[in-house]
Amino acid sequence: MALSFKSLFVATDEQLMWRVKLEEDHRAFTDIMERWEQPLQNLCHRMTGDAHRAEDITQAVFTRIFARREDWQPTAKFSTFLWRVAINLCHDELRRTKRRAECAFENETIEALSDQSPAPDAEAAGNERAEHVREALFRLAPHYRDVVVLRHYERLKFHEIGEVLGIPEGTVKSRMSEALSQLNRFLKHLNEDTPCKPKIQTTELLAL
Repeated sequence: MALSFKSLFVATDEQLMWRVKLEEDHRAFTDIMERWEQPLQNLCHRMTGDAHRAEDITQAVFTRIFARREDWQPTAKFSTFLWRVAINLCHDELRRTKRRAECAFENETIEALSDQSPAPDAEAAGNERAEHVREALFRLAPHYRDVVVLRHYERLKFHEIGEVLGIPEGTVKSRMSEALSQLNRFLKHLNEDTPCKPKIQTTELLAL
């Protein structure tokens, strides 16, 4: 499909960030925020389990990115810089919350993950499974959740995840293997509840 005439003049993230870095271009940074606000909120929600905290962290990410604009290097993808800041801020938030009240936080998170709106009968089973998957994802240790979220939800390649997290690609793959193994144990009951139906693989459940 041919590119539209307008698309030829759409600046890349790297071009916009270059203008932010050199000129403190606020219009360029607004464009970046508009592009990345929803993806960041999705990431932070999956990392923290709380939609409201995800919104706050997303704003904190943009504040941190602008404050650290000099740290961004034009030789690297902007998204790598962005994801790294977001993951680190999510970890900071989880540590703070855990110190405040670990048990209270767990209950609050499970409540926040639940869909409070009533679901039609035809969709109830799917919604219930999706809720179980979100709860299982949050039971993972943060360093395992990092790779699952970045791989299965943000569609990053293993080497890209390694760049974001600052670890070797081999470590990313080993963490992914362990994370999927744990998720398989956490979600085993979903297949046991429906023994007559074909088993659903963990990677399929993550797509719910």
